[in-house]
Amino acid sequence: MPKLDFYLANLKKYNAAGVQLVTGKRVVFEFPSGNRAASQTVKQDALMAMLDEVVPDESMAALLLGKPLNFVHKYEAREYTVRVSTSGDVWRVIVRPSDADDTDSVDVDVAEPGSVAAASPPPPGLDQTGPFPKASPAGARPVAAKADAAVPSATAPSAVATASDSEVGIDPLLRECVRLGVSDLHLSSESPPFIRSGGKMTPMQGYPTIGAEQMAMMLGGFTPEKYWQDFEEKRDADFAHAIPGVARFRVNLFYDRHGPGAVIRTIPFQILTPEQIGLPDSVKQLCDLTKGLVLVTGPTGSGKSTTLATMIDMINRHRETHIITIEDPIESVHPNKKSLINQREVGEHTESFGHALRAALREDPDIVLVGELRDLETTAIALETAETGHLVFGTLHTTTAPGTVDRLVNQFPANQQEQMRQMLADTLRGVIAQNLCSKKGGGRVAAYEVLISSKAVGNLIREKKTFQLFSMMQTGRGQGMVTLNGSLLELIKKGLVEPKEAYYRAASKAEFKSLLDREGISLE
Repeated sequence: MPKLDFYLANLKKYNAAGVQLVTGKRVVFEFPSGNRAASQTVKQDALMAMLDEVVPDESMAALLLGKPLNFVHKYEAREYTVRVSTSGDVWRVIVRPSDADDTDSVDVDVAEPGSVAAASPPPPGLDQTGPFPKASPAGARPVAAKADAAVPSATAPSAVATASDSEVGIDPLLRECVRLGVSDLHLSSESPPFIRSGGKMTPMQGYPTIGAEQMAMMLGGFTPEKYWQDFEEKRDADFAHAIPGVARFRVNLFYDRHGPGAVIRTIPFQILTPEQIGLPDSVKQLCDLTKGLVLVTGPTGSGKSTTLATMIDMINRHRETHIITIEDPIESVHPNKKSLINQREVGEHTESFGHALRAALREDPDIVLVGELRDLETTAIALETAETGHLVFGTLHTTTAPGTVDRLVNQFPANQQEQMRQMLADTLRGVIAQNLCSKKGGGRVAAYEVLISSKAVGNLIREKKTFQLFSMMQTGRGQGMVTLNGSLLELIKKGLVEPKEAYYRAASKAEFKSLLDREGISLE
């Protein structure tokens, strides 16, 4: 439906007399008791796109020349008068029912963000858990809806999230998430916000349930227009968001049976050091390679992106190279240090992983990072790139290092698997399979399973004996190899992880239980 109808639906829901849209200011709904500002800020490109849907070409041309425009738009059997005017770079749109008593001109003073008829009772039909700032005592400064409630955390004391009048909606929630050190914010229709802290999901206490229409308004004001259009068409969207001086965030929008929602992951501006994430020495040494394929694997949320960001930063600080990253979306931002880094986002700067990877071969790279080997084409080009003398980093959602080899080969049709197995045996340099464990005292720590390639490892891959790679890793400690069970045991001995937590994370629980018994470690 036209974007204008989205606003009219909310006008009807809140029984408002009109809606005002002004470039750079918050959406304002008109009520008999006064104007109330919503959480969504009007963006120039979004306003232009909205008008382009409903204004004839000849009228749009007149608007662009600075001439005002009045026209009638029909929504759900009711006609609305739309008045559009421009003043320099500021565009103003006022929409009211055509059958209403309307004597105001198009030059009516539009409410400033945060203005509210504070002394009046809530207007009929206005849900106070909706997208409007809560009414404050006369003279008091209003704050964002839901942003004035205490937010408890398993790892930090409760605090009040504050925001300026111009900062409402989702950003105050994200600021609070960063302050509390939580990894993910979950927003679902018909549910209060949830956060993930130390790997556990907890509701943000003191925050009300968010209705589907309110969620749509919150997300609509937060999402760039391009991705909002994708979301409306495909019901899913991914993009990056940044709050200057706070953090970057990876955002996924989705629909479920209740309505729209989002999962927002925090990506700190400061890239962690190898020491901070406990990166093994054998993994650090992979950053000194000049060619081959290095894979970082693990389930969703296991810290793969953090590990790769740390490895790329190590190279950036110590080597004079050209690095190209292909991501969806760009997460950690790498400034040029000793290396030149070009970061490309799928959907924004390139069509697909495969397309960007082919183009990278003509862009004189030394190192290429592929955010995800998600399809056969991307995997094939990555192997070719590694085979032609480049160092390629990539990720997969496999849980063990030996399983990663089988997963790569099995992506291909049966008649190509032998060739791919030969290429992988020649190009693979290392596999890091990781898992995040809850840490004693709060936070999380990674357990790393490391497979370092050698002639013996290459021969096992060629001969289809990947089932023997586990034994190779058990006896290859001198080469820097370690199994997941061995890594988990080491975390227990260092006092970083409880035995029961390590047991839950083990790939083979029976073997890990036997290992604990031999070490005299109880799960109780």
